[in-house]
Amino acid sequence: MWAKWTLFKALPIDECSCSVASSRRKDFIELAGIYGLILVVIWTPRPWQWPLWAVTVAILLKVIVSSYDGLRPMGICTSNLLRSLWGVVLAMLLGMAAVTLAGRMHTLHVPSTLGAGLRHYGGYALWAAAQQILLQCFFLSRSLRLTSNGPLAAGVSACLFAIAHLPNPILTVITLVAGLASCLFFLRYKNLWPLAVAHAILGISIAVTIPGKLDHNMRVGISYLKYVDRTVLSETVPGATVAPTALPAKP
Repeated sequence: MWAKWTLFKALPIDECSCSVASSRRKDFIELAGIYGLILVVIWTPRPWQWPLWAVTVAILLKVIVSSYDGLRPMGICTSNLLRSLWGVVLAMLLGMAAVTLAGRMHTLHVPSTLGAGLRHYGGYALWAAAQQILLQCFFLSRSLRLTSNGPLAAGVSACLFAIAHLPNPILTVITLVAGLASCLFFLRYKNLWPLAVAHAILGISIAVTIPGKLDHNMRVGISYLKYVDRTVLSETVPGATVAPTALPAKP
């Protein structure tokens, strides 16, 4: 009788263990699958890149919706907002320092008018927010459930974020450091708004301070390898005209 009672009590524990293992397996498959698709898109040449982007975004949205727990766990809330605004202030200080240094080194290249700046970087600000949602609400959340360790999950997420920016050496280093900092920041404050704003500020600062010939206009993947400096082309090819170079769409 005692043996039967012990077995009966043990069943929920076994079921719970199986559930945890199944959940972790699901998290790993989602993490590896989406990340693999992102790398395939980054390294796929045009015009095939755009359809692959659409497929990847559709799958990602389906995964996010299926595991949706509310806006608050995603950091889209007002909790700790005031306490975390120092992150935006720090990004502004770093951006101003970069602009000042670039001005002295004559590498600063800003849009000629405010309207031009909004056209070039308005969309980028939205892209910065989207990257933070992907990093914190997808990669970090699943890495955290897989490792059960905050700093380790932040490190894993930062490495994945940085690898996605290869072979651009400048952005790879920057995104490794910034990605780790932003993940640790999110674990502390659980608020996405300051990270989105700080990402936009730092990304635009990089765009206007680092010459395109050094970071290939912030391109990554196959686009980085196919980058052509039109300024150099116009100087080496007689009669060549320089088409307006679009400012970077993303870091």
